[in-house]
Amino acid sequence: MTAQEIQTTVLVIGGGPAGSTTAAMLARQGLEVTLLERERFPRDHVGESLLPASMPVLEELGVLGAVQEAGFVPKFGATMSWGRDRAPWSWYFGETNAKYPHSYQVWRPRFDHILLENARTLGVDVRQGHRVSEVVWDGQRAAGVRFQTKDGHAGSIRAGFVVDASGQAGLLSRSLDLRRWDSFFQNLAVYGYFTGAQRLPSPDEGNIFIESYEHGWLWIIPLNDGWSSVGVVADRETGQRLIGQQGIKGFFDSQIAQASYTAEQLEGADLVSGPFIAKDWSYVCDRLAGDGYVLAGDAACFVDPLFSSGVHLALMSGVLAAAYVKSALTNPSITEAAGRAYQELYLKEYGHFREMARLFYSSNLTSDSYFWEARRILDTGDAFSPRQAFIQAVAGQPPRGYERAVLEHGQAPKSFASSVQQVEADRAQRSSRWSNAISTVQGQQQLFSAVPRLAQGASMQRKPVLGAGEFVWGYTLITNSQPEGTPCSGLVAQLVSRIDGAATVGQLMTQLGALGEADGIEDLQRSVLAALQILYVDGTVDELAGL
Repeated sequence: MTAQEIQTTVLVIGGGPAGSTTAAMLARQGLEVTLLERERFPRDHVGESLLPASMPVLEELGVLGAVQEAGFVPKFGATMSWGRDRAPWSWYFGETNAKYPHSYQVWRPRFDHILLENARTLGVDVRQGHRVSEVVWDGQRAAGVRFQTKDGHAGSIRAGFVVDASGQAGLLSRSLDLRRWDSFFQNLAVYGYFTGAQRLPSPDEGNIFIESYEHGWLWIIPLNDGWSSVGVVADRETGQRLIGQQGIKGFFDSQIAQASYTAEQLEGADLVSGPFIAKDWSYVCDRLAGDGYVLAGDAACFVDPLFSSGVHLALMSGVLAAAYVKSALTNPSITEAAGRAYQELYLKEYGHFREMARLFYSSNLTSDSYFWEARRILDTGDAFSPRQAFIQAVAGQPPRGYERAVLEHGQAPKSFASSVQQVEADRAQRSSRWSNAISTVQGQQQLFSAVPRLAQGASMQRKPVLGAGEFVWGYTLITNSQPEGTPCSGLVAQLVSRIDGAATVGQLMTQLGALGEADGIEDLQRSVLAALQILYVDGTVDELAGL
Protein backbone atom coordinates (compact mmCIF):
# COMPACT_ATOMS: atom_id res chain seq x y z
CA MET A 1 0.00 0.00 0.00
CA THR A 2 1.11 3.58 -0.64
CA ALA A 3 1.50 6.22 2.04
CA GLN A 4 -2.04 7.38 1.31
CA GLU A 5 -3.65 3.91 1.56
CA ILE A 6 -4.04 3.28 5.26
CA GLN A 7 -5.83 0.76 7.44
CA THR A 8 -7.10 1.36 10.96
CA THR A 9 -9.48 -0.22 13.44
CA VAL A 10 -11.60 2.89 14.06
CA LEU A 11 -11.78 5.95 11.83
CA VAL A 12 -13.20 9.14 13.39
CA ILE A 13 -14.36 11.95 11.11
CA GLY A 14 -14.00 15.31 12.87
CA GLY A 15 -11.86 16.61 15.71
CA GLY A 16 -14.45 18.62 17.64
CA PRO A 17 -15.59 17.64 21.16
CA ALA A 18 -17.60 14.61 19.96
CA GLY A 19 -14.84 13.23 17.75
CA SER A 20 -12.01 13.92 20.21
CA THR A 21 -13.97 12.35 23.07
CA THR A 22 -14.89 9.24 21.09
CA ALA A 23 -11.32 8.79 19.87
CA ALA A 24 -9.79 9.36 23.31
CA MET A 25 -12.12 6.90 25.05
CA LEU A 26 -11.40 4.20 22.47
CA ALA A 27 -7.64 4.74 22.41
CA ARG A 28 -7.54 4.50 26.18
CA GLN A 29 -8.99 1.00 25.84
CA GLY A 30 -6.17 -0.02 23.53
CA LEU A 31 -7.93 0.29 20.17
CA GLU A 32 -6.17 1.65 17.10
CA VAL A 33 -7.86 4.96 16.23
CA THR A 34 -7.26 7.40 13.39
CA LEU A 35 -8.93 10.83 13.45
CA LEU A 36 -9.25 13.04 10.37
CA GLU A 37 -9.96 16.76 10.87
CA ARG A 38 -10.35 19.07 7.88
CA GLU A 39 -9.10 22.19 9.69
CA ARG A 40 -5.92 22.88 11.61
CA PHE A 41 -6.44 23.59 15.28
CA PRO A 42 -6.94 25.97 16.94
CA ARG A 43 -9.85 26.92 14.69
CA ASP A 44 -12.82 29.23 15.18
CA HIS A 45 -16.09 27.79 16.45
CA VAL A 46 -19.17 29.36 18.04
CA GLY A 47 -20.58 27.90 21.24
CA GLU A 48 -18.61 28.74 24.34
CA SER A 49 -20.90 28.19 27.34
CA LEU A 50 -20.54 24.87 29.20
CA LEU A 51 -22.87 23.09 31.64
CA PRO A 52 -21.82 21.48 34.94
CA ALA A 53 -23.01 18.15 33.48
CA SER A 54 -19.93 18.29 31.23
CA MET A 55 -17.48 18.50 34.14
CA PRO A 56 -17.54 14.75 35.00
CA VAL A 57 -16.85 13.88 31.35
CA LEU A 58 -13.91 16.27 31.22
CA GLU A 59 -12.65 14.70 34.44
CA GLU A 60 -13.03 11.22 32.95
CA LEU A 61 -11.09 12.31 29.87
CA GLY A 62 -8.30 13.66 32.05
CA VAL A 63 -8.57 17.25 30.76
CA LEU A 64 -10.46 18.98 33.58
CA GLY A 65 -7.19 20.23 35.06
CA ALA A 66 -6.11 21.73 31.74
CA VAL A 67 -9.52 23.39 31.33
CA GLN A 68 -9.31 24.82 34.85
CA GLU A 69 -5.81 26.17 34.19
CA ALA A 70 -6.68 27.73 30.83
CA GLY A 71 -8.04 30.90 32.43
CA PHE A 72 -11.62 30.51 31.20
CA VAL A 73 -14.33 32.55 32.94
CA PRO A 74 -16.18 30.51 35.63
CA LYS A 75 -19.90 30.28 34.88
CA PHE A 76 -22.09 29.94 37.98
CA GLY A 77 -25.44 30.20 36.20
CA ALA A 78 -27.44 32.35 33.83
CA THR A 79 -29.19 35.71 33.93
CA MET A 80 -32.23 36.20 31.74
CA SER A 81 -34.67 38.86 30.68
CA TRP A 82 -37.37 36.38 29.77
CA GLY A 83 -40.82 35.38 30.93
CA ARG A 84 -43.67 37.45 32.37
CA ASP A 85 -41.78 40.74 32.68
CA ARG A 86 -38.63 42.46 31.48
CA ALA A 87 -36.71 42.55 34.79
CA PRO A 88 -33.62 40.26 34.60
CA TRP A 89 -33.51 37.23 36.91
CA SER A 90 -30.86 34.62 37.61
CA TRP A 91 -30.58 30.92 38.40
CA TYR A 92 -27.51 29.16 39.72
CA PHE A 93 -26.03 25.69 39.19
CA GLY A 94 -25.10 25.50 42.88
CA GLU A 95 -28.77 25.25 43.81
CA THR A 96 -28.91 21.70 42.46
CA ASN A 97 -25.30 20.64 41.85
CA ALA A 98 -23.15 20.75 44.98
CA LYS A 99 -20.19 18.93 43.43
CA TYR A 100 -19.94 21.11 40.33
CA PRO A 101 -21.47 24.50 41.24
CA HIS A 102 -19.99 26.13 38.15
CA SER A 103 -18.85 25.39 34.63
CA TYR A 104 -16.83 27.61 32.28
CA GLN A 105 -17.32 30.10 29.48
CA VAL A 106 -14.71 28.59 27.20
CA TRP A 107 -12.98 29.99 24.15
CA ARG A 108 -13.74 27.19 21.72
CA PRO A 109 -10.53 27.37 19.66
CA ARG A 110 -8.53 26.79 22.86
CA PHE A 111 -11.00 24.34 24.45
CA ASP A 112 -11.31 22.13 21.36
CA HIS A 113 -7.54 22.14 20.94
CA ILE A 114 -7.14 20.84 24.51
CA LEU A 115 -9.48 17.94 23.74
CA LEU A 116 -7.81 17.11 20.44
CA GLU A 117 -4.30 17.14 21.91
CA ASN A 118 -5.53 14.93 24.74
CA ALA A 119 -6.70 12.37 22.17
CA ARG A 120 -3.30 12.52 20.51
CA THR A 121 -1.56 12.04 23.86
CA LEU A 122 -3.66 8.93 24.48
CA GLY A 123 -2.45 7.39 21.22
CA VAL A 124 -4.90 8.58 18.57
CA ASP A 125 -3.37 9.12 15.13
CA VAL A 126 -4.61 12.70 14.64
CA ARG A 127 -4.35 14.02 11.07
CA GLN A 128 -5.34 17.64 10.60
CA GLY A 129 -5.91 19.26 7.25
CA HIS A 130 -7.63 16.10 5.99
CA ARG A 131 -11.12 16.61 4.54
CA VAL A 132 -13.21 13.45 4.22
CA SER A 133 -15.00 13.50 0.87
CA GLU A 134 -17.04 10.31 1.18
CA VAL A 135 -17.55 7.12 3.13
CA VAL A 136 -16.52 3.88 1.42
CA TRP A 137 -19.00 1.01 1.65
CA ASP A 138 -18.57 -2.74 1.52
CA GLY A 139 -22.10 -3.66 0.54
CA GLN A 140 -24.26 -2.14 3.29
CA ARG A 141 -21.39 -1.80 5.76
CA ALA A 142 -19.26 1.33 6.21
CA ALA A 143 -15.71 0.21 5.52
CA GLY A 144 -13.61 3.39 5.38
CA VAL A 145 -13.35 6.85 3.84
CA ARG A 146 -11.76 8.80 1.03
CA PHE A 147 -10.09 12.10 1.86
CA GLN A 148 -8.18 15.03 0.44
CA THR A 149 -5.45 16.98 2.21
CA LYS A 150 -4.94 20.73 2.32
CA ASP A 151 -1.95 20.39 0.00
CA GLY A 152 -3.97 18.57 -2.64
CA HIS A 153 -3.16 14.91 -1.97
CA ALA A 154 -5.95 12.32 -2.04
CA GLY A 155 -6.11 9.00 -0.28
CA SER A 156 -8.30 6.42 1.40
CA ILE A 157 -8.45 4.63 4.74
CA ARG A 158 -9.96 1.23 5.37
CA ALA A 159 -11.51 0.92 8.81
CA GLY A 160 -13.27 -1.65 10.92
CA PHE A 161 -15.62 1.07 12.14
CA VAL A 162 -16.44 4.66 11.11
CA VAL A 163 -17.49 7.36 13.59
CA ASP A 164 -19.14 10.37 11.96
CA ALA A 165 -18.43 13.35 14.21
CA SER A 166 -18.35 15.80 11.30
CA GLY A 167 -20.61 18.30 13.07
CA GLN A 168 -23.43 20.06 11.26
CA ALA A 169 -21.84 19.07 7.95
CA GLY A 170 -23.33 15.64 8.72
CA LEU A 171 -21.41 13.65 6.14
CA LEU A 172 -23.23 10.35 6.69
CA SER A 173 -26.63 11.72 7.67
CA ARG A 174 -26.85 13.78 4.51
CA SER A 175 -25.64 11.01 2.19
CA LEU A 176 -28.06 8.51 3.78
CA ASP A 177 -30.92 11.06 4.03
CA LEU A 178 -31.24 10.54 7.79
CA ARG A 179 -31.65 14.17 8.90
CA ARG A 180 -35.10 15.50 9.85
CA TRP A 181 -35.46 19.24 10.47
CA ASP A 182 -37.38 20.42 13.52
CA SER A 183 -40.37 22.49 12.45
CA PHE A 184 -40.64 24.20 15.85
CA PHE A 185 -37.16 25.80 15.81
CA GLN A 186 -36.92 27.42 12.39
CA ASN A 187 -34.30 29.98 13.36
CA LEU A 188 -30.93 31.34 12.36
CA ALA A 189 -28.15 32.96 14.38
CA VAL A 190 -25.83 35.88 13.69
CA TYR A 191 -22.94 36.29 16.12
CA GLY A 192 -19.70 38.15 16.66
CA TYR A 193 -17.09 39.00 19.29
CA PHE A 194 -16.77 42.29 21.15
CA THR A 195 -14.20 43.86 23.45
CA GLY A 196 -15.13 46.36 26.13
CA ALA A 197 -18.62 45.00 26.86
CA GLN A 198 -19.93 45.69 30.36
CA ARG A 199 -20.17 42.70 32.69
CA LEU A 200 -23.15 41.91 34.88
CA PRO A 201 -22.83 43.04 38.51
CA SER A 202 -21.47 40.55 41.07
CA PRO A 203 -22.16 37.69 41.66
CA ASP A 204 -23.39 37.31 38.07
CA GLU A 205 -20.38 38.69 36.17
CA GLY A 206 -19.54 35.23 34.75
CA ASN A 207 -23.11 34.33 33.82
CA ILE A 208 -24.38 34.03 30.30
CA PHE A 209 -26.94 36.79 29.70
CA ILE A 210 -30.00 36.01 27.60
CA GLU A 211 -32.58 38.61 26.57
CA SER A 212 -35.76 38.02 24.63
CA TYR A 213 -37.04 40.74 22.34
CA GLU A 214 -39.67 41.17 19.64
CA HIS A 215 -37.95 39.14 16.93
CA GLY A 216 -36.24 36.44 19.03
CA TRP A 217 -33.49 36.52 21.62
CA LEU A 218 -29.85 37.48 22.14
CA TRP A 219 -26.94 36.13 24.17
CA ILE A 220 -23.86 37.70 25.72
CA ILE A 221 -21.15 35.30 26.93
CA PRO A 222 -18.23 36.82 28.86
CA LEU A 223 -14.92 35.31 27.76
CA ASN A 224 -11.40 35.64 29.05
CA ASP A 225 -9.07 38.40 27.83
CA GLY A 226 -11.94 40.89 27.87
CA TRP A 227 -13.81 39.42 24.91
CA SER A 228 -17.54 38.71 24.80
CA SER A 229 -19.48 36.48 22.43
CA VAL A 230 -22.73 38.13 21.31
CA GLY A 231 -25.38 36.45 19.20
CA VAL A 232 -28.86 37.09 17.82
CA VAL A 233 -31.34 34.24 17.29
CA ALA A 234 -34.19 35.17 14.94
CA ASP A 235 -36.78 33.59 12.70
CA ARG A 236 -35.06 32.05 9.70
CA GLU A 237 -37.26 33.51 6.96
CA THR A 238 -37.48 36.94 8.57
CA GLY A 239 -33.76 36.99 9.29
CA GLN A 240 -32.80 36.01 5.75
CA ARG A 241 -35.11 38.69 4.33
CA LEU A 242 -33.69 41.43 6.57
CA ILE A 243 -30.10 40.29 5.96
CA GLY A 244 -30.79 40.54 2.24
CA GLN A 245 -31.96 44.13 2.75
CA GLN A 246 -29.51 45.30 5.41
CA GLY A 247 -26.51 43.00 5.08
CA ILE A 248 -25.27 40.83 7.96
CA LYS A 249 -23.67 43.75 9.84
CA GLY A 250 -26.71 45.98 9.42
CA PHE A 251 -29.04 43.22 10.59
CA PHE A 252 -26.81 42.44 13.59
CA ASP A 253 -26.64 46.07 14.70
CA SER A 254 -30.36 46.71 14.21
CA GLN A 255 -31.40 43.68 16.29
CA ILE A 256 -29.02 44.53 19.14
CA ALA A 257 -30.48 48.06 19.20
CA GLN A 258 -33.93 46.61 19.88
CA ALA A 259 -32.80 44.71 23.01
CA SER A 260 -32.39 47.34 25.71
CA TYR A 261 -30.34 45.38 28.25
CA THR A 262 -28.02 43.92 25.62
CA ALA A 263 -27.56 47.31 23.95
CA GLU A 264 -26.70 48.85 27.32
CA GLN A 265 -24.03 46.23 28.03
CA LEU A 266 -22.52 46.79 24.57
CA GLU A 267 -22.50 50.60 24.80
CA GLY A 268 -18.95 51.65 24.01
CA ALA A 269 -17.89 48.09 23.07
CA ASP A 270 -16.08 47.32 19.81
CA LEU A 271 -16.91 44.51 17.39
CA VAL A 272 -13.54 42.86 16.71
CA SER A 273 -14.58 39.67 14.91
CA GLY A 274 -17.61 38.93 12.73
CA PRO A 275 -20.49 39.03 12.44
CA PHE A 276 -20.98 35.48 11.21
CA ILE A 277 -24.17 33.62 10.30
CA ALA A 278 -25.29 30.10 11.20
CA LYS A 279 -28.27 29.02 9.07
CA ASP A 280 -28.70 25.32 9.76
CA TRP A 281 -30.68 24.76 12.91
CA SER A 282 -32.44 22.11 14.96
CA TYR A 283 -32.65 18.58 13.55
CA VAL A 284 -32.40 14.94 14.53
CA CYS A 285 -31.44 11.87 12.53
CA ASP A 286 -33.75 8.89 12.07
CA ARG A 287 -30.95 6.44 12.82
CA LEU A 288 -27.78 7.09 14.83
CA ALA A 289 -26.04 3.74 14.40
CA GLY A 290 -25.81 1.26 11.54
CA ASP A 291 -23.65 -1.44 10.05
CA GLY A 292 -20.08 -0.32 10.72
CA TYR A 293 -20.88 3.28 11.65
CA VAL A 294 -22.24 5.59 14.36
CA LEU A 295 -23.17 9.28 14.40
CA ALA A 296 -22.00 11.45 17.30
CA GLY A 297 -22.44 15.08 18.36
CA ASP A 298 -23.95 17.54 15.91
CA ALA A 299 -23.69 14.92 13.17
CA ALA A 300 -26.52 13.09 14.98
CA CYS A 301 -28.68 15.95 16.23
CA PHE A 302 -28.66 19.62 17.08
CA VAL A 303 -31.09 21.50 19.29
CA ASP A 304 -31.73 25.20 19.83
CA PRO A 305 -28.77 26.69 21.78
CA LEU A 306 -30.89 28.35 24.47
CA PHE A 307 -29.46 26.12 27.23
CA SER A 308 -25.89 25.85 25.91
CA SER A 309 -26.35 22.12 25.41
CA GLY A 310 -24.17 21.62 22.32
CA VAL A 311 -20.84 20.77 23.96
CA HIS A 312 -22.53 18.70 26.67
CA LEU A 313 -24.37 16.60 24.09
CA ALA A 314 -21.17 16.23 22.06
CA LEU A 315 -19.12 15.04 25.05
CA MET A 316 -21.84 12.68 26.25
CA SER A 317 -22.37 11.22 22.79
CA GLY A 318 -18.61 10.70 22.51
CA VAL A 319 -18.59 8.56 25.64
CA LEU A 320 -21.63 6.59 24.49
CA ALA A 321 -20.41 6.21 20.91
CA ALA A 322 -17.05 4.88 22.11
CA ALA A 323 -18.85 2.32 24.26
CA TYR A 324 -20.97 1.26 21.29
CA VAL A 325 -17.97 0.90 18.97
CA LYS A 326 -16.03 -1.09 21.58
CA SER A 327 -19.02 -3.40 22.07
CA ALA A 328 -19.56 -3.89 18.34
CA LEU A 329 -15.91 -4.75 17.74
CA THR A 330 -15.47 -7.12 20.68
CA ASN A 331 -18.93 -8.67 20.98
CA PRO A 332 -20.75 -8.67 17.62
CA SER A 333 -23.78 -10.44 19.13
CA ILE A 334 -24.68 -7.30 21.11
CA THR A 335 -24.15 -4.84 18.26
CA GLU A 336 -27.74 -4.35 17.11
CA ALA A 337 -29.17 -4.10 20.62
CA ALA A 338 -26.34 -1.81 21.74
CA GLY A 339 -27.03 0.47 18.78
CA ARG A 340 -30.63 0.84 19.90
CA ALA A 341 -29.47 1.54 23.45
CA TYR A 342 -27.03 4.19 22.20
CA GLN A 343 -29.77 5.93 20.27
CA GLU A 344 -32.23 5.77 23.17
CA LEU A 345 -29.75 7.20 25.67
CA TYR A 346 -28.53 9.98 23.41
CA LEU A 347 -31.97 11.03 22.20
CA LYS A 348 -33.31 10.99 25.76
CA GLU A 349 -30.83 13.72 26.69
CA TYR A 350 -31.43 15.56 23.42
CA GLY A 351 -35.18 15.36 24.03
CA HIS A 352 -34.84 16.90 27.48
CA PHE A 353 -33.13 20.01 26.11
CA ARG A 354 -35.57 20.23 23.22
CA GLU A 355 -38.65 20.10 25.42
CA MET A 356 -37.21 22.59 27.90
CA ALA A 357 -36.45 25.00 25.04
CA ARG A 358 -39.98 24.55 23.70
CA LEU A 359 -41.41 25.34 27.12
CA PHE A 360 -39.23 28.44 27.49
CA TYR A 361 -40.28 29.71 24.06
CA SER A 362 -43.92 29.00 24.80
CA SER A 363 -43.80 30.61 28.26
CA ASN A 364 -42.26 33.93 27.19
CA LEU A 365 -44.89 36.66 27.34
CA THR A 366 -42.80 39.76 26.74
CA SER A 367 -43.91 40.11 23.13
CA ASP A 368 -46.85 39.25 20.89
CA SER A 369 -44.79 39.31 17.71
CA TYR A 370 -44.85 36.78 14.91
CA PHE A 371 -41.69 35.12 16.23
CA TRP A 372 -43.22 34.25 19.60
CA GLU A 373 -46.73 33.45 18.38
CA ALA A 374 -45.29 31.02 15.82
CA ARG A 375 -43.46 29.22 18.64
CA ARG A 376 -46.32 29.10 21.11
CA ILE A 377 -47.36 25.69 22.45
CA LEU A 378 -51.13 25.46 22.48
CA ASP A 379 -52.85 24.22 25.64
CA THR A 380 -54.09 20.99 24.04
CA GLY A 381 -53.29 18.58 26.86
CA ASP A 382 -51.01 16.43 24.72
CA ALA A 383 -48.58 19.04 23.38
CA PHE A 384 -45.56 17.50 25.06
CA SER A 385 -44.31 14.21 23.71
CA PRO A 386 -43.62 12.00 25.53
CA ARG A 387 -45.63 14.10 27.97
CA GLN A 388 -45.15 12.03 31.13
CA ALA A 389 -41.39 11.81 30.60
CA PHE A 390 -41.20 15.59 30.36
CA ILE A 391 -43.25 16.03 33.51
CA GLN A 392 -40.94 13.63 35.33
CA ALA A 393 -37.97 15.70 34.17
CA VAL A 394 -39.20 18.92 35.79
CA ALA A 395 -41.04 17.54 38.84
CA GLY A 396 -39.21 17.28 42.14
CA GLN A 397 -35.57 18.37 42.36
CA PRO A 398 -34.19 19.17 38.89
CA PRO A 399 -30.64 18.20 37.94
CA ARG A 400 -29.72 21.40 36.10
CA GLY A 401 -31.45 24.27 37.87
CA TYR A 402 -33.46 26.02 35.16
CA GLU A 403 -36.41 23.61 34.99
CA ARG A 404 -38.19 25.23 37.89
CA ALA A 405 -37.23 28.72 36.82
CA VAL A 406 -39.41 28.64 33.72
CA LEU A 407 -42.45 27.73 35.79
CA GLU A 408 -41.75 30.62 38.14
CA HIS A 409 -40.90 33.31 35.59
CA GLY A 410 -42.92 32.27 32.55
CA GLN A 411 -46.46 31.12 31.90
CA ALA A 412 -46.54 27.50 30.82
CA PRO A 413 -49.67 26.00 29.25
CA LYS A 414 -52.19 25.43 32.04
CA SER A 415 -52.56 21.71 31.38
CA PHE A 416 -48.80 21.24 31.61
CA ALA A 417 -48.44 23.26 34.80
CA SER A 418 -51.33 21.41 36.46
CA SER A 419 -49.82 18.07 35.42
CA VAL A 420 -46.49 18.98 37.02
CA GLN A 421 -48.29 20.09 40.18
CA GLN A 422 -50.21 16.80 40.28
CA VAL A 423 -47.03 14.71 39.86
CA GLU A 424 -45.31 16.62 42.65
CA ALA A 425 -48.33 16.38 44.93
CA ASP A 426 -48.54 12.61 44.36
CA ARG A 427 -44.85 12.20 45.14
CA ALA A 428 -45.11 14.28 48.30
CA GLN A 429 -48.12 12.26 49.47
CA ARG A 430 -46.41 8.94 48.81
CA SER A 431 -43.22 10.06 50.52
CA SER A 432 -45.16 11.18 53.59
CA ARG A 433 -47.14 7.95 53.69
CA TRP A 434 -43.94 5.86 53.54
CA SER A 435 -42.21 7.92 56.23
CA ASN A 436 -45.16 7.55 58.54
CA ALA A 437 -45.24 3.79 58.00
CA ILE A 438 -41.61 3.11 58.90
CA SER A 439 -41.63 5.47 61.90
CA THR A 440 -43.52 3.01 64.14
CA VAL A 441 -43.28 -0.71 64.85
CA GLN A 442 -46.94 -1.17 63.91
CA GLY A 443 -46.40 0.69 60.65
CA GLN A 444 -43.40 -1.47 59.78
CA GLN A 445 -45.43 -4.63 60.43
CA GLN A 446 -48.16 -3.32 58.14
CA LEU A 447 -45.57 -2.55 55.50
CA PHE A 448 -44.22 -6.12 55.59
CA SER A 449 -47.80 -7.37 55.12
CA ALA A 450 -48.61 -4.92 52.31
CA VAL A 451 -48.96 -6.19 48.74
CA PRO A 452 -47.14 -4.05 46.15
CA ARG A 453 -48.54 -3.68 42.66
CA LEU A 454 -46.67 -2.30 39.64
CA ALA A 455 -48.03 0.66 37.72
CA GLN A 456 -49.47 -0.04 34.29
CA GLY A 457 -46.69 -0.38 31.74
CA ALA A 458 -43.94 -1.05 34.29
CA SER A 459 -41.76 -4.07 33.59
CA MET A 460 -38.22 -5.37 33.79
CA GLN A 461 -36.35 -5.90 30.54
CA ARG A 462 -32.96 -7.36 29.72
CA LYS A 463 -31.09 -5.02 27.37
CA PRO A 464 -27.65 -3.46 26.93
CA VAL A 465 -26.59 -0.99 29.62
CA LEU A 466 -23.50 1.19 29.80
CA GLY A 467 -20.70 -0.60 31.62
CA ALA A 468 -16.99 0.19 31.95
CA GLY A 469 -16.32 1.61 28.51
CA GLU A 470 -18.73 -0.65 26.64
CA PHE A 471 -22.32 -1.83 26.54
CA VAL A 472 -23.04 -5.05 28.43
CA TRP A 473 -26.21 -7.04 28.98
CA GLY A 474 -28.05 -5.89 32.07
CA TYR A 475 -31.45 -5.13 33.53
CA THR A 476 -33.52 -2.01 32.89
CA LEU A 477 -36.77 -0.88 34.45
CA ILE A 478 -39.29 0.14 31.77
CA THR A 479 -42.03 2.61 32.76
CA ASN A 480 -44.40 4.91 30.91
CA SER A 481 -42.29 7.88 31.98
CA GLN A 482 -38.97 6.20 31.12
CA PRO A 483 -39.74 3.99 28.09
CA GLU A 484 -36.03 3.64 27.24
CA GLY A 485 -35.45 2.08 30.64
CA THR A 486 -33.47 2.83 33.78
CA PRO A 487 -30.53 0.49 34.56
CA CYS A 488 -31.09 -1.52 37.74
CA SER A 489 -29.06 -3.69 40.07
CA GLY A 490 -29.65 -7.41 40.14
CA LEU A 491 -31.53 -7.11 43.42
CA VAL A 492 -33.95 -4.50 42.05
CA ALA A 493 -34.44 -6.54 38.89
CA GLN A 494 -35.30 -9.63 40.92
CA LEU A 495 -37.61 -7.61 43.18
CA VAL A 496 -39.57 -5.96 40.36
CA SER A 497 -39.88 -9.20 38.39
CA ARG A 498 -41.50 -10.85 41.46
CA ILE A 499 -44.07 -8.15 42.17
CA ASP A 500 -47.25 -9.82 40.96
CA GLY A 501 -50.01 -8.19 43.00
CA ALA A 502 -50.26 -11.21 45.29
CA ALA A 503 -46.99 -11.55 47.23
CA THR A 504 -46.49 -9.38 50.31
CA VAL A 505 -43.33 -7.38 50.99
CA GLY A 506 -42.34 -10.00 53.57
CA GLN A 507 -42.84 -12.85 51.11
CA LEU A 508 -40.77 -11.03 48.49
CA MET A 509 -37.94 -10.70 51.00
CA THR A 510 -38.10 -14.44 51.70
CA GLN A 511 -37.95 -15.21 47.98
CA LEU A 512 -34.96 -12.90 47.48
CA GLY A 513 -33.22 -14.28 50.55
CA ALA A 514 -33.39 -17.75 49.05
CA LEU A 515 -31.55 -16.42 45.98
CA GLY A 516 -28.70 -15.14 48.11
CA GLU A 517 -29.14 -11.61 46.77
CA ALA A 518 -27.84 -9.99 50.01
CA ASP A 519 -25.47 -10.72 52.88
CA GLY A 520 -27.76 -11.47 55.82
CA ILE A 521 -31.41 -10.76 56.57
CA GLU A 522 -30.84 -7.25 57.94
CA ASP A 523 -28.88 -6.21 54.88
CA LEU A 524 -31.59 -7.70 52.65
CA GLN A 525 -34.36 -5.85 54.48
CA ARG A 526 -32.58 -2.53 54.25
CA SER A 527 -31.89 -2.99 50.54
CA VAL A 528 -35.41 -4.12 49.65
CA LEU A 529 -37.05 -1.36 51.66
CA ALA A 530 -34.78 1.27 50.12
CA ALA A 531 -35.62 0.01 46.64
CA LEU A 532 -39.33 -0.16 47.39
CA GLN A 533 -39.33 3.37 48.77
CA ILE A 534 -37.84 4.74 45.54
CA LEU A 535 -40.20 2.70 43.37
CA TYR A 536 -43.22 3.72 45.44
CA VAL A 537 -42.48 7.43 45.70
CA ASP A 538 -41.70 7.57 41.98
CA GLY A 539 -44.96 5.79 41.13
CA THR A 540 -43.46 2.65 39.57
CA VAL A 541 -45.15 0.76 42.41
CA ASP A 542 -48.49 2.53 42.30
CA GLU A 543 -50.09 0.72 45.24
CA LEU A 544 -49.15 -0.99 48.51
CA ALA A 545 -52.41 -2.74 49.37
CA GLY A 546 -52.88 -3.07 53.11
CA LEU A 547 -50.61 -0.18 54.10
